[in-house]
Amino acid sequence: MLDAPLRKVIDPPLAAMAGLSVRMGITANAVTVAGYLPGFGAAAAVALGETWLALALILVNRAADGLDGAIARQTRTTDLGGYLDIVGDFIFYGAIPFGFALLAPEQNALAACFLLLSFIGTGSSFLAYAIVAEKRGINTDIRGKKSFYYLGGLTEGTETIAFFVLCCLFADQFALFAWIFGAACWLTTGTRVLAAVRTFDS
Repeated sequence: MLDAPLRKVIDPPLAAMAGLSVRMGITANAVTVAGYLPGFGAAAAVALGETWLALALILVNRAADGLDGAIARQTRTTDLGGYLDIVGDFIFYGAIPFGFALLAPEQNALAACFLLLSFIGTGSSFLAYAIVAEKRGINTDIRGKKSFYYLGGLTEGTETIAFFVLCCLFADQFALFAWIFGAACWLTTGTRVLAAVRTFDS
């Protein structure tokens, strides 16, 4: 929901950083892969109770996630780049709840399981729509130039990161936050399925 308007704010500084990176010979795929490390490190930090460190690593991971796309737009987007980006994103999104489950299993495990189930709903509805949209030649650049169709919803990347930040700041409330955000994810899944019915039922 917030991804599209946020692009107007973050695209200019990302473009400037991307220009410097291109001049230094840094590729988009290199940034994508390098960004995996702080993302997975954040999950480990959560599991160890180091939530402030986890917060910092999450922000570094997301900065890399934005920078790789900006570099690609100044050079060229590739299928491999899109693939590496989405795989890293989805594993990262699953790793953080898993870290909270490890941090306090009795308190967090069930809520984390529900959240991961919800992420499967948003992820599958997102990727399946992109596949069919590609087949039909449907595209959009409302969230910036992408390697595949980007279908929005109530809980997009911005909302998910805000949720992770909130969980790091108030780790003892993770279970409550996870139940609420997981329910919101199901609303996103539902609206995406409805969008698919309206667009593809012909």
